[in-house]
Amino acid sequence: MLRQKAYKVRIYPTEKQAVQIDKTIGCSRFVYNHFLDLWKRAYKETGKGLTYNKCSSQLSAFKKQFIWLKEVDKFALQNSLRNLSDAYHRFFKKQSRYPRFKSKRNPHQSYKTNFTNNNIAIVDDKYIKLPKLGKIKYARTREIEGRIISATVRKNPSGKYFIAINTECEINELSKTNSEIGIDLGLADFAILSDGTKIPNMHFSKQLEQKLKREKRKLSHRQLIAKKRVWKDPNKTWDQCMNYRKQKIKVAKLYERINHCKNDYLHKLSKQIVESQDIICVENLNVKGLMKNHKLAESIADVSWYEFTRQLQYKCEWYGKKLVKINRFFPSSQICSKCGCRSGKKTLDIREWNCDNCGTHHDRDINAAKNILNEGIRQLQTV
Repeated sequence: MLRQKAYKVRIYPTEKQAVQIDKTIGCSRFVYNHFLDLWKRAYKETGKGLTYNKCSSQLSAFKKQFIWLKEVDKFALQNSLRNLSDAYHRFFKKQSRYPRFKSKRNPHQSYKTNFTNNNIAIVDDKYIKLPKLGKIKYARTREIEGRIISATVRKNPSGKYFIAINTECEINELSKTNSEIGIDLGLADFAILSDGTKIPNMHFSKQLEQKLKREKRKLSHRQLIAKKRVWKDPNKTWDQCMNYRKQKIKVAKLYERINHCKNDYLHKLSKQIVESQDIICVENLNVKGLMKNHKLAESIADVSWYEFTRQLQYKCEWYGKKLVKINRFFPSSQICSKCGCRSGKKTLDIREWNCDNCGTHHDRDINAAKNILNEGIRQLQTV
């Protein structure tokens, strides 16, 4: 079956190409902010906003007014308008908040370009050809398969450049294993499976916690020094404070390392589970609500439950497996998985308990995983 798949690789642009990438990102942000302002004014004056087609028709006249917009990739500017239109659609569907102006200080800086007339291609397995940039050297970690649809060029806070190539390729379903599993997500252990397996929580943030605290203290100190220098000299900017810039990049690299380790762990784990199971049952947790618990918020953010569930969902769709999400209010920790007797709420310090009805001794998390599996199978049978 044809599916869309993205390949993210690091690119190594020359100094000239890096300037062109930064210029394209800046122009895309400029176009987005300009038409967001026009959209707001039109809504105040007429009670109706603009549309993508109206904005697109005004873009050519806008380029004549600002000639330097012609120096960058035209698809990047058009996609900037599409992003603005999509932001409004999501807002009116109550899926996100009202669109805001983009800042050049935002850590997420990127632009998107579309494939046409072979303007995006892999050359000699060493270079990626992009519009207005030519051939850029990239890190070939794996072969990029399928028909290229688009490419997103991103600049990380650490100063590294990456590209995500979106392709359409054939993904074959995996062979059936005739097995199913229930997953209870936790903090002490990242995931507890209904077969009794406990997958450890790697605590990637805590592994670098002391080093991160030390480098952030240095950053705070250098920021104060840079602020005093900017105040004393009106002609001086933050970008000219080199000690502050270097330390900022150093902290960003630490955060980047944590994210890369975490994503690698989640991808390998989710792929392993999808390959070995036909039916996967997992709780549909309200992560946003749980984050309001200030005692557990840091630990919950570190385990990335939402990202793990998202990866399970799209990989199950790819490989022909079933993912069943259990209602977040299902009392998985209160029910005996053997006799079905409900014994009431239990505090977090109770990790083991005995059923009052049948006397079965339960590990809290393994019992919850078994109940999640039973509830998932019941839901499938009732559909």
